[in-house]
Amino acid sequence: MPVSIRIATGVAVAAVVSMPIVSRAQTDPEAQTAPQQMPAVTVVAPQGGPEIPPVSPQIERYSPPNTIVSTDRQRIDQTVNIVDTEDAVKYMPSLFLRKRNYGDTQAVIATRTWGVNSSARTLVYADDILLTALIANNNTLGAPRWGLISPEEIKGIDMLYGPFSAAYPGNSIGGVMLLTTRMPEKFEATLKQTNAVQNFGYYSTHDSFTTSNTAGTIGSKVGAFSFFLAANREESFSQPLTFVTTGSIPAGTFGTIGATNKTGQAANVVGAGGLLHTIMDNYKLKWAVELNDWLTFSHTIGYWQNNAYSTVQSYLTQNGMPTFGGGIPVVTAGKSGFTTGIPGFASGNYRLQEQHLANAVSLKSDTRGNWDFEVVGTYYTYLTSNQRGPSGVGPGLNFSNNGTNAQLGGTNWWTADAKGIWRSSGVGGPHEVSFGIHGDQYTLNNPTYSLSSWLTSPDTGTGLLTALGAGKTQTWGLWVQDKWKVAPDWTVTLGARGETWTAFNGYNITGNTAVSQPTVSSTDVSPKASVAWQINPEWSTKLNFGRAVRYPTVTELYQIVTNGLINAVPNPNLSPESALSFEWSIERQTRNSRARLTLFEEDTSNALIQQTSLINGVPTNNTQNVGLVRNRGVEVVGELTDVFTKGLDLSASVTYVDSKILSNPNFRSTTGSFSEGMWAPYVPQWRGNALAVYRANDNLSLSAAVRWQGWMYSTLDNSDYLHGVYQSFDPFAVVDLKARYKFMDHAAIELGIDNVGDYKYFLFHPFPGRTFVASLKATF
Repeated sequence: MPVSIRIATGVAVAAVVSMPIVSRAQTDPEAQTAPQQMPAVTVVAPQGGPEIPPVSPQIERYSPPNTIVSTDRQRIDQTVNIVDTEDAVKYMPSLFLRKRNYGDTQAVIATRTWGVNSSARTLVYADDILLTALIANNNTLGAPRWGLISPEEIKGIDMLYGPFSAAYPGNSIGGVMLLTTRMPEKFEATLKQTNAVQNFGYYSTHDSFTTSNTAGTIGSKVGAFSFFLAANREESFSQPLTFVTTGSIPAGTFGTIGATNKTGQAANVVGAGGLLHTIMDNYKLKWAVELNDWLTFSHTIGYWQNNAYSTVQSYLTQNGMPTFGGGIPVVTAGKSGFTTGIPGFASGNYRLQEQHLANAVSLKSDTRGNWDFEVVGTYYTYLTSNQRGPSGVGPGLNFSNNGTNAQLGGTNWWTADAKGIWRSSGVGGPHEVSFGIHGDQYTLNNPTYSLSSWLTSPDTGTGLLTALGAGKTQTWGLWVQDKWKVAPDWTVTLGARGETWTAFNGYNITGNTAVSQPTVSSTDVSPKASVAWQINPEWSTKLNFGRAVRYPTVTELYQIVTNGLINAVPNPNLSPESALSFEWSIERQTRNSRARLTLFEEDTSNALIQQTSLINGVPTNNTQNVGLVRNRGVEVVGELTDVFTKGLDLSASVTYVDSKILSNPNFRSTTGSFSEGMWAPYVPQWRGNALAVYRANDNLSLSAAVRWQGWMYSTLDNSDYLHGVYQSFDPFAVVDLKARYKFMDHAAIELGIDNVGDYKYFLFHPFPGRTFVASLKATF
């Protein structure tokens, strides 16, 4: 199983192990003597046997020039303690899955050039449905809608690194992830029960938190008709996702824990918040009809609902009784009165109810001739979304009766694509010319209503809007790409994508102020180029270039959030960001090994970066354009199969990035500091993972994995220098273990531990401690 390592200019990087992955190269004896034509440096998870090709049909059809890493169902079963769908990607090279808890609706992928808070720089698709919510570029609304896919649906995952394919929009700066789900060839059914328990201890919170996931699938194929139905229900209890802090010790109370924040200011801990009880259900139906031997129509409909209840825990007592710090007698400047309590307790206590619906239809040809085409349309909508919470706290452990309801019902997006491909012997060698038309629209509808009773009032409460963020963005694009085999061992891919973008109908209300925002637009062309050389049967190299333009999301432009949990301030004057990306790879593959070295650089002008600052004690998000950010680095990936003994596979990846803000003349912090020459926020200098898998026989597999990440900053001026405190972004290293045993022809049991050493770290939020996972699966 190959090992993977990444290095920045002039810096050697140590190898660490990632999910086993095998390139699209020869893995049989004959392939060692016959020259292979490999236009793309592609990596696929090995099974210690035959080659595993990329799973997505889009890769086979359109041959993107990107470096591609893949994994399949078997590899996921052997190596990942999978509870939620997104768990499946956590050992892929250069990726970090920012997942705070089981049932997290805000799990975002960080890539080798951009970190967390960059959801709109990576595209995640499930078959034809775009899961990435391009209404936002953050860890809340922008996270991919993973809940629409049940873990049991996954057939495989392919990761395309960088914006080097013209077939994808500028949001592919970080890359494109393609989840492929299963369609049956005959009757099949599965039933799986998974349970997890986490031991968590931080400050004065010490408890165990459990998760239960029940999943089932059923499908069949009869003649030209096939269907697949999946259902999944998960109930989880999370560790605290936030802590309540204050700059001083509340008068008349005991229990405050002295602490600072990431910039060294007083942030004493007085309680825990975000103790989330989540119940999620999703139901998915896919059906397809083969209209003839070369044309297929398919339809996917998915429904997801979430009921979440967030509670808080106070560490404070007064006269031996717990309190939120309100209603305590105080004397200030000779005047007597009562404390009003700490607002962080109110913002951490809320009720969230959501229902989402997704649809996708497609008509695809498979002529196996010179021409093929496909037409795909998708629609994703928030049927309902209500987050209710109190406005404040009272004496003891009481909340105010009045509150707010933040809604997202009516928020939606649609996408439409028409693609074609023409295969020809062409002039000067074989050509594969692909082309397409793309359209999308993203609509934000985010009113916040005042409630006389946050628990019982109607959704619109008193009818008084305390805030409103609404607007639309729309993009139309044309693209073309030619994969040209200029010589037996040389492949050149040239492409371009033209896009026109408009943001319109922007409207904001704050209190008594209403503003109609201006319409803004942009038209851009993004060229792409790739040259690949198969040096000999073992060695290959490739050079990629691509420009990508990422347009501001409708949330960055127009969203206002004033619920006191994490507020947001809109910026309707944002400009698109433009990235120039370069990548050079060299790879060696043999029957039992693979090693790849990739040098990469990305220069992003007008980079859209979100900052979180404390305003009146509340974290507040604001997005701004940063003049020029350069991410330059090295990635090394390697794998070895059947090491020392048959069935033992090793793999590793290490990435080093030198990420600098080269120009940002308009920025100056409240303390007078600058950002030019500083490290770009949320990009770690080092990241790596390692994996060892032992397949003792066809029924038993054992695996051990290491995930680690170095330090990073979260502010433009790099003023957050402290680690190990709430809201800091800490380095970490965790070890995961898993055992899988198939004890009957149609039954298997899995046991695992994530974060074996119970390593404690923050990535703004406290991340999970030692977690035990067990599952039982039956297939029919």
